[in-house]
Amino acid sequence: MSVLVLGFDLTILNVALPTMAADIGADTGELQWIVDSYAVVFAACMLPAGLLGDRFGRRRMLVAGLVIFLAGSLIGPFVSSPEAVIVARTVMGLGGALIMPLALSVIPTLFDDDERTKAVGAVTAGMAVGMPAGPLLGGWLLDHFWWGSVFVLNIPLVALGIAAALLLIPETRDPSVPRVDPVSTVLSVLGLGGLVLGVIEGPTRGWGDPLVVGPLAGSAVLLGWLVLRERRAVRPMLDLGLLGDRAFRWNAIVAVLATFVMAGLLFVLPQYLQAVLGNDPFGTGLRLMPVMAGLLVTARAAPPLMARFGSRVVVSAGMALFAFAMLLGSRTDVSDGYAFTAVWLTVTGFGLGFALVPTMDAALGALPASRAGSGTGLLTTLRQVGGAVGVALLGSLLNGVFTDRLDTEGVPGAAAEKARESVVAAHAVAGRLGAPRLAESADSAYVHGMGLALLVCGIAALLTAVATAVRLPDGGREEDRGSGSPRKEGRTGRGAGIAAAKGGAGQ
Repeated sequence: MSVLVLGFDLTILNVALPTMAADIGADTGELQWIVDSYAVVFAACMLPAGLLGDRFGRRRMLVAGLVIFLAGSLIGPFVSSPEAVIVARTVMGLGGALIMPLALSVIPTLFDDDERTKAVGAVTAGMAVGMPAGPLLGGWLLDHFWWGSVFVLNIPLVALGIAAALLLIPETRDPSVPRVDPVSTVLSVLGLGGLVLGVIEGPTRGWGDPLVVGPLAGSAVLLGWLVLRERRAVRPMLDLGLLGDRAFRWNAIVAVLATFVMAGLLFVLPQYLQAVLGNDPFGTGLRLMPVMAGLLVTARAAPPLMARFGSRVVVSAGMALFAFAMLLGSRTDVSDGYAFTAVWLTVTGFGLGFALVPTMDAALGALPASRAGSGTGLLTTLRQVGGAVGVALLGSLLNGVFTDRLDTEGVPGAAAEKARESVVAAHAVAGRLGAPRLAESADSAYVHGMGLALLVCGIAALLTAVATAVRLPDGGREEDRGSGSPRKEGRTGRGAGIAAAKGGAGQ
């Protein structure tokens, strides 16, 4: 229930942005900040969130995150200015920063090796249901109610999540974890916030703009200071020692790269489905369902395949399948209908599921129970930053190709400048001027840019598949768990720690 809410929130608001622009007078910059304020706070606050859960109780902090998220959802529907909506989204981002790492950190403390993969699959499926269902439900709500209804949807879901957490999840904590260091917390929040802010603003403002260079340079200084401070600490808040574990390090790399590619895909695809193929928001959400179907199937199919072949084979094959889907999608032509897109989207869902579910399972399995919160906070932060970088870099590539290839000959100067902003804006200008050639050129330019972005995604996924096959530690096979290898001994020791956490960590 917790991650389902976050999955909805990743996609549902985009459907409401045009309506909000008309109803509350938000301009383009304000609309961007309505979206970006959530992402910046979400990524910047996850590291201390995981540590707070380890120290003060994972269930307690998960419930606190849900309550904060609920507060933002209650503010959003009843305000009438863009600034107030930005505040509501910032509050929701803070709640989300607590929810995500703590929803994952309870898994290695409550489930053993055999059950943990199913638990990760359930969390992945929850997020998978939320992301494509967001535009689907958002489009339906906007057809029947006002723009604030996309916030109201969160309220019953969060309330159910709070009740389920209080009634069903036992409390676990590790009082021996390091205290929350205020200086390190500020460095991590400001450093990661500056990084995410810079990569988000870069494609629109330009990478040489002071408001992009400044946050990125400041981020490098602050994060460098944080690393030096944490390396000298006896009990660091930023547990960089986890990256010394080969299993955690390589599974984290795969998870970040998969998130990078998937975030880029989810950025470019909705505009293709709506502007080029002419679907409404509800139809766009419906046409994203093949990705969800593939993820739901692989959430159940991955555990037995891991038991038979090991995580290295499953993850490598999943990334290879993902790469094939991206390379196939890069061949999309402006004259192709949805049928071809549905094929490579289905393959995308299968590939992503086979790569991400075992990777998340293996990364969580490498964590001792006492470091579950800090480890999942680090992993989730890296994934969130990877997703933001994916959107920024692939969005910049797409926008550059679109602007260069768009034919605005014969279009007045101001209208031509407006058309270059996006494929949606180009269609709006073409409709007002009665210029079908401009609309055709916009479709062609966007599809070409999307194909190039998907090609980059495919190459990145293919390189990841090769690196995974060579470097990723194997594990998860039944014979590995049944042998007397040193690996088994390490897993048994960790299992004993998990059992102890179940029995006494909440006391």
